[in-house]
Amino acid sequence: MSDEERPDSLADQAAAWVPPWNRPRPPAPPDPPAPPPDAPPPAAREDLGSERPAEGPDSSTISLAGERKQRAPRRRSAPAPPTAPELDDAELRGALEAILLVVDEPVSELTLAQVLEQPPERIGPLLDDIAAGYTAAGHGFELRRAAGGWRLYTRPEYATYVERFVLDGQSIRLTQAALETLAVVAYRQPVTRSRISAIRGVNCDGVLRTLVSRGLVEECGAEPDSGAFLYRTTTMFLEKLGLNSVDELPPLAPFLPDDVEELADATR
Repeated sequence: MSDEERPDSLADQAAAWVPPWNRPRPPAPPDPPAPPPDAPPPAAREDLGSERPAEGPDSSTISLAGERKQRAPRRRSAPAPPTAPELDDAELRGALEAILLVVDEPVSELTLAQVLEQPPERIGPLLDDIAAGYTAAGHGFELRRAAGGWRLYTRPEYATYVERFVLDGQSIRLTQAALETLAVVAYRQPVTRSRISAIRGVNCDGVLRTLVSRGLVEECGAEPDSGAFLYRTTTMFLEKLGLNSVDELPPLAPFLPDDVEELADATR
C-alpha cells in the first residue's frame, strides 16, 4: 500500500490537527437542584444517610487535645476576703474605749469603723451611749465630739488639779494680748492682720506670729481687694477648746465694734 492510501499518514494527521485554543470546550455540568425548605442541613443529611466509620482511640485523643489547646485559659476569680466577725455591744464598747485611751487627737467615727471592721452606723450611737454613761457615773473625764471626731477630756471642774500636775510650776499659758488676738481671729475669721490690729488698737504682728507658731492660727489665702493674708483658727484650736466647730463658740461677736471696716481702712 502506498503512502497516499494510508489513513494515518503524516499529511492527514497534519491536516486534521486543531490547536488547543480552537478546540470546543466540554459543556459545564448542570447546577444541582436547590434542596426543599424543610430539608435538613448537609451535615445532618450526611449523618442520616451514612454512618461515619468508627474512629480509633488515638484520633479522639488528638482531637480533644487540639480543642484544649484552642480554648483560652479561664482566670480564676480571686477569693473574697473573709468578713470580720461582728462584735457584740460589750466587745465593741471595750474596743472603742481602748482606742480612745491612746489617741492623741480626735478620731472620726469612720476611722474607728475601719479599724474595728464594723459597720459605721453602729459606732456613732454606741459612742453617744458611752459618753452618756461617763457623765451619769460622774467620772473625772468625759467623751466629747471635737474637731470632727471623738476624744476623752478631763472635766472642767478638775482642771485646777490637772494643771497643777501637768505644768509642775511652768506656765505655758497664752498672754492676755495673745488671747485677745486669738478671740478676734476666732470670731471674725477669715480676717486680715490690719483688721485685727484695728479691733485691738495695737500692732498685732508679733502676737499673730506666736499664735501661728503654736498651731492655733493659720493662713488661709489672701483678700481679693488688697492682697493681704487672711487668718483663721486651726483644728488644734478646736481640739484644745473641746469644740466640734467654731459655731459652738459663746455668742461674743455682737460685742465687737461695728465699724471694723472703717478702722481697718484707716490703718492701711
